[in-house]
Amino acid sequence: MTSLNTAPDLTGRNLSKRRAFANRTATIMIGLCVLIAALPLVLVAWEVVRRGGSAISLEFFTEEIPRNYRTAGPGMGPAIVGTLAITGMAALIAIPIGVLGAVYLNEYGQNKPLARFIRTMADVMTGVPSIVMGLFIYVAYVIVIGEKIGFGGALALACLMLPIVIRSAEEMLRLVPEELRQASAGLGARKWRTTMSVVLPSASSGITSGALLAVARAAGETAPIIVTVGLTYIYKPDLFYGENTTLAAQIYRNATQPFAASQDRAWGAALTLIVIVFLFTIVSRIIASRFAIDKR
Repeated sequence: MTSLNTAPDLTGRNLSKRRAFANRTATIMIGLCVLIAALPLVLVAWEVVRRGGSAISLEFFTEEIPRNYRTAGPGMGPAIVGTLAITGMAALIAIPIGVLGAVYLNEYGQNKPLARFIRTMADVMTGVPSIVMGLFIYVAYVIVIGEKIGFGGALALACLMLPIVIRSAEEMLRLVPEELRQASAGLGARKWRTTMSVVLPSASSGITSGALLAVARAAGETAPIIVTVGLTYIYKPDLFYGENTTLAAQIYRNATQPFAASQDRAWGAALTLIVIVFLFTIVSRIIASRFAIDKR
């Protein structure tokens, strides 16, 4: 009897050891993959901070951009204002349209031919190079009005943001349990009321994250800005008059110059752009957490 009871115990112990070994191995491999994926990001961030930190000062954020690339010193004030204004306008255009489009696809269109066509075009637009969007807005808008303005850049960035917002928002809406919709309908709420008061608040955290992803991509785009916005060295808060500029465009223009002064400004502008995107991330997380608290 003793030998019969010991054999299963040994088998169970061996199986437990193999499982523990497999678990440790998988954990180590996952950790190594995380380190490998994070290493380039850390190196890039370190290099930008190391080289761009010396250029950062109060004057860098407030002074106008030197017209001569050889000139040392600040600033990037017009580019910072242009980035915030153009990206903000693009977000105001793309996010509401994208969220409403996602609501139609998931709540109303579903598998209808029009909904399938919109999904296909959104997927195609996601892979379209940014320069193509810039050329499209240049031909369809800039040439028509006869001048490069900041609003043209906002339209180009909105075209880049729109498919990301649509697809990410639709996926978040799909994660909302169907029971919530049925419960709201059971209480007598119409479909639009259910969508506005139940479905969208439940998916607000994911929709916010998707919108942030689109804003982060738009803020760093260079090619469509150069094509549609032009270049300026002074403050241009009005997006509907005259050429404008952004941090991404100034990074490209200064980094391609052989002068140390312009390259220092490029590194400083790169650090500023990273900080802006990081602040957007923090704000979005705060908003998402507030929605989560309200839902509890």
